[in-house]
Amino acid sequence: MNLNFNQSLAKKYKSEPQKIRVLSEDWVAKQSYCPNCNAEPLTAFMNGKPVADFYCSNCNEQYELKSKKAKLSNIINDGAYDTMIERINSEDNPSFFFLTYSQALSVNNFLIIPKHFFKPDMIIKRKPLSVTAKRAGWVGCNIDLRKVPESGKVFLVKDQQLIPRDNVTEQFQKTLFLRTQSIDSRGWTLDILQCIDKLEANFSLNQVYAFADLLKLKYPENNHIKDKIRQQLQVLRDKGIVEFLGRGHYRKLY
Repeated sequence: MNLNFNQSLAKKYKSEPQKIRVLSEDWVAKQSYCPNCNAEPLTAFMNGKPVADFYCSNCNEQYELKSKKAKLSNIINDGAYDTMIERINSEDNPSFFFLTYSQALSVNNFLIIPKHFFKPDMIIKRKPLSVTAKRAGWVGCNIDLRKVPESGKVFLVKDQQLIPRDNVTEQFQKTLFLRTQSIDSRGWTLDILQCIDKLEANFSLNQVYAFADLLKLKYPENNHIKDKIRQQLQVLRDKGIVEFLGRGHYRKLY
């Protein structure tokens, strides 16, 4: 995998956003692969496809690409709010590639957040454009990456270092069980993963119980929060996300 953009492609474009769009999309098409099945190359959708940019012709996984210079921030600008909400609630919503690049136009970081980690509460509605704007009333959105558990951030390139492809595919596929869960169950699993992210590699059941009050605020109709916590830890144990060490102690496996 060559981490440098093909800068010759940008010569006929004047605006920086256009240049980066062309360079980054060309790089993904030429250098990347499908994290789900390891097939290559990815195929670009025709212009006009809402949300998604690429798909894998082998497994039909869809991908949207977001590129940014320097560091990846927690809040990512995106397109129309209604379109984004509709797509992440659909069965064919895309997984998201996030790419950061250097001043020298080479890739610093390239990661994927699988689609099953996206929830509506991650999508922040922006204010409508003013009446004087060309698209008056249009409502955009931002993606809040702070609500993505660490196990949902799968790096293909990290700090300009390539991650072995088998490791990428293994990490991607380990969480595919989330796609078979109901929306409610998936929300609980993702919330417990976020709680675990705040703890050390080895943690106890009592430490997870400490989040019960916060979870109660999110699920006010549930009167069995601690039971739900134990249930979700069993799910994560069975799926190889955490290891049960005995006597109420666990270890992260990611």
